[in-house]
Amino acid sequence: MPLSEHEQRLFEQIERSLAEDPKFASAVRASDPRFHARRRLLVAAGLIIAGLALLVYGAVIKTPPLAVAGFVVMLASAAFAVQSHRRAQSPDLHVVGGTASRRRPRGRAGRRSGFLDRMEDRWRQRPEGHR
Repeated sequence: MPLSEHEQRLFEQIERSLAEDPKFASAVRASDPRFHARRRLLVAAGLIIAGLALLVYGAVIKTPPLAVAGFVVMLASAAFAVQSHRRAQSPDLHVVGGTASRRRPRGRAGRRSGFLDRMEDRWRQRPEGHR
C-alpha cells in the first residue's frame, strides 16, 4: 500500500533525523544479530590463525604438547565458526524491540516428526502397482 505525500514527507524527515544521530545508529548496530554473527566469525577466524601459529611453533621447537594445543585451538575455533555461521543463517534469528532474540529451537523430536511426516506422505503417494 503506497504512502500518501504527507506520510512520505514524515518518513523522510524521520529518516534524516535518525541518520544524523550516531548514538542511535550504534545502538541499532549493536542489537543487530547479523553484526554479532559477523563478529563471532571474525573472532573464530583469528583464533584459527592463532591455533595454526601455535601448531607450527610447537612443531618447529619440537614440543608436541604445544603443537597439540594449537590443533585443539584450531578445532574448537572451527567448530565455533560453523556454529556461528549456522546461527547467522537461521530463519528464527530476528530483532524484536531493539534487542536480538532467538526463538527456542525445536528439539530432535520436532525435526524427526517433520522427517517422518515427509516419509509418510511419500508412502501414501507412491504408485499403486508397488504395494
